[in-house]
Amino acid sequence: QVQLVESGGGSVQAGGSLRLSCAGSASTFNLYKMGWFRQAPGKEREGVVGIDHSDRTTYAPSVAGRFTISKDSAKNTLYLEMNSLKPEDTAVYYCAAGRQARGGLLSAAFFDYWGQGTQVTVYS
Repeated sequence: QVQLVESGGGSVQAGGSLRLSCAGSASTFNLYKMGWFRQAPGKEREGVVGIDHSDRTTYAPSVAGRFTISKDSAKNTLYLEMNSLKPEDTAVYYCAAGRQARGGLLSAAFFDYWGQGTQVTVYS
């Protein structure tokens, strides 16, 4: 059974940092890809960064150079290190996993399993 549970969200001043964690079941890390997505009020869910089973990554241009994805397969945990946070990064952040390569690493429609989300608020 695939389970994904996010943690680490919170409120931070602009310029600050947060680290999100996503704890998964053992079967989760056997899937083809994992990723982080976010959804701000009134906006569509967007891909932040994805990583595949070979550790290839794709970052959204808006976060490249500020956010870093990593995974610890021994702990079945996916991480998102967020630095230089901006108010426009405010959103609910979701961890997701997908069975297939189709759709790439940033398209939410091609991810099959989702966590419940964790709120990130960046204030100026």
